[in-house]
Amino acid sequence: LVHIARLLEKLGIPYHVGGSVASSAHGMYRASADIDFVIDPSEDQLDALAGSLEADYYISRPAMREALLRRSSFNAIHEASSFKLDFFIRGPAPFDAEELRRSTRLAVGEGSSVWMKTPEDTILRKLEWFRNGGEVSERQWHDVISILRAAPDTLDDAHLDHWASELAVSALLERARLEAGGE
Repeated sequence: LVHIARLLEKLGIPYHVGGSVASSAHGMYRASADIDFVIDPSEDQLDALAGSLEADYYISRPAMREALLRRSSFNAIHEASSFKLDFFIRGPAPFDAEELRRSTRLAVGEGSSVWMKTPEDTILRKLEWFRNGGEVSERQWHDVISILRAAPDTLDDAHLDHWASELAVSALLERARLEAGGE
């Protein structure tokens, strides 16, 4: 995590950590088989990232270029351990820009920190994934509940309510708040 974050920073690539790492940081820990990074690179920065990773990771440069073009994702697999990194190219929607802009610096070990998706934006994105997945993923739902329970008095409710409406997940947010013992 720290190694890749430092590499992204060295290359000047805006990023934040999302997915289960972010939900674990803001809620209850759960094991994960990968690390999700949201990145916003230029074509040259993406090429530099490929060059920096290819000695230790299996990567596909064509998949990376296509991900940049389509604003989608690609992965890198550490050859020695098979650990997977998922890189999501920042999307074009207003919320995509907003969540990257709002990233917060979070300590991860002694003397290290990384840019992390905020708890509010982690909740919103996980609700969106939950909805888009047919509202059946217990993992996504439990991540949302654990974040709501971990920091009920510190969350920016106005931000949550505004973007939940924009992302069409307001009913899910209200249901999660009730289940978490909130509003």
